[in-house]
Amino acid sequence: MLPVSREWTFLSNHGHVLVSLARDPEARMRDVAEAVGITERAVQQIVHDLVDEGYLHKSKTGRRNRYRVVAGAHFRHHLEAGLTLGPFLELVNGPRGGADRG
Repeated sequence: MLPVSREWTFLSNHGHVLVSLARDPEARMRDVAEAVGITERAVQQIVHDLVDEGYLHKSKTGRRNRYRVVAGAHFRHHLEAGLTLGPFLELVNGPRGGADRG
């Protein structure tokens, strides 16, 4: 395993939350916060942003939320605007990627 640098990362917290929810669509905000290394409140705001912008779909199953990443959604920055989330998630999460193809 490669050493982990805590000084900076290639992905923003939004990217980390997206990857985390793609891996575990039923994860609790507390678990995502722990995995990403930010507060639960920060995760809630990021999830709100991602749902509002169409990167995540949120549904309720009983008392739990379930998240589905929209694989066809495009990256926001003009340098990556031609790329969609699906291939990115396959790169970081393996062939299943954790995103739907819609």
